[in-house]
Amino acid sequence: MNKNERSYLNTDLLRSFVAIADCGSLTLAAGRLFRTQSAVSVQLGKLEADLGVLLFDRTSKGMVLSDAGVKLLPKARSILKDIKQAAMLFDTELTGSIRVGVPDDFNDTLLEQILTEFGVAHPGVDVEAISGCTSGYGAKVKSGDIDIAVCSGPELDGGETLGTEKTVWAAKKGTSFAQDRPVPLAILDRSCVWRDLPIEALNAIGRDYKISFRSSDFGALCAAIRAGFAIGILPISSVDENMTVLSKADGFPSLPASRRAILVGRHTRDDLAKAMTEAIYNATHSRRPVN
Repeated sequence: MNKNERSYLNTDLLRSFVAIADCGSLTLAAGRLFRTQSAVSVQLGKLEADLGVLLFDRTSKGMVLSDAGVKLLPKARSILKDIKQAAMLFDTELTGSIRVGVPDDFNDTLLEQILTEFGVAHPGVDVEAISGCTSGYGAKVKSGDIDIAVCSGPELDGGETLGTEKTVWAAKKGTSFAQDRPVPLAILDRSCVWRDLPIEALNAIGRDYKISFRSSDFGALCAAIRAGFAIGILPISSVDENMTVLSKADGFPSLPASRRAILVGRHTRDDLAKAMTEAIYNATHSRRPVN
């Protein structure tokens, strides 16, 4: 294929490529795009054939970007963003209001980016945002108390998938814990899977532990881990430069991955839900990978 033929890339193929990169799975990407898995697979094959490269390594754990895929991804995002902005030149300005719930493991910068992007693009929409434990968001969306929410958890069902993310054991960097002593455990003291998962995982391998820190606040949990007071489980994106990830070599069992999804209420306006969903996608996938 010559350079002139390569210059005309189909944007639908790029959308499928970006969705697969974001979700790490053909199945999840198909759900996000409202297409069949086979259709998304065909689109990826066509894009790879057009470019003459393989964009993903197909592994038992999912679709992993190849070197060529890593090179293409930022350019594909830029192209799709430019096309969206061009289309918006002739859109009627959105008005109304929307109530959105986000997980409290989203850091301040990520939450700011979501709200800023949405506010700049849709200044006529009033936004009410809440941040906290996502275990109750599903019921709130169903009852109409909030319009749209980002939820996460190893057993989360339904919604439009944002991606999956590793769950890991985290400790202060440079800290070691003797395997013959009880694990000083930090847990989220609230009724959700994050409270029970570390206890169940340690019980399953017969490793002794003691509860050293409890808090209903995710930020306080991270602070206790950073201080070296205790260890706990976190989404991999919440592990910062002052923490280290513990593995089987340290005597800690593997943990199930956490799925992130966007839930939308039945009575939420489609145009507002779509606009907020796009802001959430753009922020989460531009700042940090969801593996």
